[in-house]
Amino acid sequence: MPASVTPRSEPCRIDPDPEGCGDFRARPTQPVKPKIQRLARRKPTRRAAIEPFAEPRQSNAALRRRALELTAANRRLKAEVGQRIAHERSLRHLSQQVLLAQEEERKEISRELHDEVVQTLTGINVQLASLKLKAGAGQPGFSRQIGYTQRLVEKSVNTVHRFARDLRPTVLDDLGLIPALHACLKSFTRRTGARVRFSVFAGIEGMSNDKRTVLYRVAQAALNNIAQHAQATNVRVLIQDLPQAVRMEIKDNGKAFDVAHVLDSRRHRRVGLIGMRERVEMVGGRFRVDSSRGHGTTISAKIPFRRRLAA
Repeated sequence: MPASVTPRSEPCRIDPDPEGCGDFRARPTQPVKPKIQRLARRKPTRRAAIEPFAEPRQSNAALRRRALELTAANRRLKAEVGQRIAHERSLRHLSQQVLLAQEEERKEISRELHDEVVQTLTGINVQLASLKLKAGAGQPGFSRQIGYTQRLVEKSVNTVHRFARDLRPTVLDDLGLIPALHACLKSFTRRTGARVRFSVFAGIEGMSNDKRTVLYRVAQAALNNIAQHAQATNVRVLIQDLPQAVRMEIKDNGKAFDVAHVLDSRRHRRVGLIGMRERVEMVGGRFRVDSSRGHGTTISAKIPFRRRLAA
């Protein structure tokens, strides 16, 4: 009987027929793992060993891409911030130029009002007085009309004087900041009846004309706000001499208000406060407003001031 052969993948040995009939059968020996099977088993092991390293590589690549994206975004943000800062500086410089031009125009208009309009009105009043003398006692009705007209002219002169003083007080240019503030406070007291205390040091007149003008405008605007809104009965104006600086503080006991709302609100913004802050910042100073119920309002302006050393 022909022997049956097992597959080549399993080597076998031939044993005699156990019954002694001369029949030989092929019986498989113990299975031996071929090289192909061993290689087949090793491949997954190598892949398993490689895969843990592939994931960190992918993560590192993603991190590098993310880092590049963040770097580009930071560059764009930095460029935008730089442009915004440059834009704000340009706007601030433009605002300074506008304020300076406005101050020069106010000075010219004030002098024209004082030199031209007031002198013309004064001349009219003199002519009316001459007509009144010529009319004499024979025309009492005409004399009364002339007197009434004279009083109107005098009132007009005082009004023009006030307008000229509000635009640009000549005393500020001719005598200095302290006399100008005294005149401003005197006018404020007549209008409101509030009690005013004023304290200042003489060295303030050593500041530049621009800085003295800023202090005067801040005080003028603050007093106008107090007269219109605060209904205060006591006001204190204090100008202090600090190291390398001057601080002016204006405090009242009137009505308080929400400072953040007033300065940031688009509908209820007070131009006076905005103008004060812009003027103070224009000369490198710092502006602050504090207001609380029961304590009134305090406006402070701190401006750099370097004194000249005596030779």
